[in-house]
Amino acid sequence: MTRFSANLGFLWTELPLPDAIRAAGRHGFAAVECHFPYAVDPREVIAALTETGLPMLGLNTTRGKTGDNGLAAIPGREDEARAAIAQAVDYAATIGARNIHVMAGIAEGPEAHATFLANLRHACRLAATANVPGLLIEPLNRHDAPGYFLRTSGQARAIIDEIGDPRLRLMLDCYHTQVTEGDVTRRMTELLPKIGHVQIAGAPSRAEPDAGELDYRHVLAALDALGWDTPVGAEYRPRGTTEAGLGWMATLGS
Repeated sequence: MTRFSANLGFLWTELPLPDAIRAAGRHGFAAVECHFPYAVDPREVIAALTETGLPMLGLNTTRGKTGDNGLAAIPGREDEARAAIAQAVDYAATIGARNIHVMAGIAEGPEAHATFLANLRHACRLAATANVPGLLIEPLNRHDAPGYFLRTSGQARAIIDEIGDPRLRLMLDCYHTQVTEGDVTRRMTELLPKIGHVQIAGAPSRAEPDAGELDYRHVLAALDALGWDTPVGAEYRPRGTTEAGLGWMATLGS
């Protein structure tokens, strides 16, 4: 039976993060994850996680300045990128988060590739020192994130292989994969040894995962058959209120 993680970057955004964690617990989620928790006192997050018993599966490095979408692949901004990585590692270690998504940013070309590799190696060293279990990189589709450096699962796999650190893995977002590449279950099967987290949303709408081009009953059954046992991230934008759209959980979790 598939279990789900509530992505609180999109769900219950009207609530402070600690209260959103509590809402996720009340509505049957097995875990939570977030985007940018840094304005929240980590002690409040720890209290909510302890109260609910939910693990925090991940958080993101900051986007950067207005118009940025991460920093780690942008040549000339290494100091900012590494400050963002240090901030994320410190916060993740404090609250016990399992993964950090290192956001690449808007960049392209060989210099960006080299910059991303250097910053990821630095992130691996910091994560090891702080005992943060995982680092994630995620390809984003060109419609939602035009110009984003990391665009395909193949590019991500090559970078993971080049780094060669077991902490660094792929965040396979089925929505982004479908929009950019398609063939989701085959890619999921081929990439399984590299995957650190899986996320879902309806495609192409990015709303609840109960409609659209992807039949998540099939996708999640295939994932279960592969032996995946970590909660799957629900990273979608609700059509209305979060509570009103949660009917998909009963169908897809069965």
